[in-house]
Amino acid sequence: MSDVSWKMNVRDFSENRGSQSGGIIVLASGPSAGDFPLREFSDLPVVAMNGSIVKCVSENVQPLFYLCDDDSFIEKRAELAKEGVQSSQNVAMTMSCYEILDRIYPGLLSGKQLFVLNRVNRSQGKPVQSDRRYAWSIRNDDELVSGFSLFSKRKNRIGFSRNLAKGYFGSRTIPYAGLQLACHLGFDKVFLVGVDLNPSAGRFYESGLGALASTLDKDFPKYILPSFALMAERIMNPRFLVFNLSADSRLPDSVVKKIDRADIKTICSD
Repeated sequence: MSDVSWKMNVRDFSENRGSQSGGIIVLASGPSAGDFPLREFSDLPVVAMNGSIVKCVSENVQPLFYLCDDDSFIEKRAELAKEGVQSSQNVAMTMSCYEILDRIYPGLLSGKQLFVLNRVNRSQGKPVQSDRRYAWSIRNDDELVSGFSLFSKRKNRIGFSRNLAKGYFGSRTIPYAGLQLACHLGFDKVFLVGVDLNPSAGRFYESGLGALASTLDKDFPKYILPSFALMAERIMNPRFLVFNLSADSRLPDSVVKKIDRADIKTICSD
């Protein structure tokens, strides 16, 4: 039977805002993550997500955070989500992900440091506004940066949150939530690992007929690229820099600069 007592231990994101500094690795699941020597950079905290926890477990690296906002992933890869919860210092998931995981593994969440990922426009205990009205309502909020359009609903859904206590913008790819978390926590240099965004290449931890389906091809031009482009234009600055360790990433170098792993230590020492 499910034990809902874990809900009493859910923490508020306002508790850890600005609590960190320096560099951090946001570890996704693209093929390039499989070859990345995570242990060589053990001085950098790691945000793992979905199946990228496999890399952390295999290299005996404890993530600072494990993220998941995909109900389907929890249902179909529950054993990996379990690894994420057990192996990480902190966990951030949507409430629905927690509830599914608790049903599959009763007691797993007890005693863990849990934070709830809420989408913007759904986290204030207020009626959900239309995307356009919400984007207009936050136009003067420095912590919630969004596009705005009278004509395109999609542009009103693109944004970036500097404060996860106010919610996060989805963008259809979990590494983008990892970026918002890194910014929220106070890190100033973020290194993207495994953000290849190429569904034909698969994920480093699975392949063949058993691999989960991906919607990256559909979502990349509509949501993913515009979200990263907004971040590059309106969020990145000398106090928040983002670098891409995937040479084959679909993200253009003009949006997120591609670097070699040899550059990491130099950048962190600046």
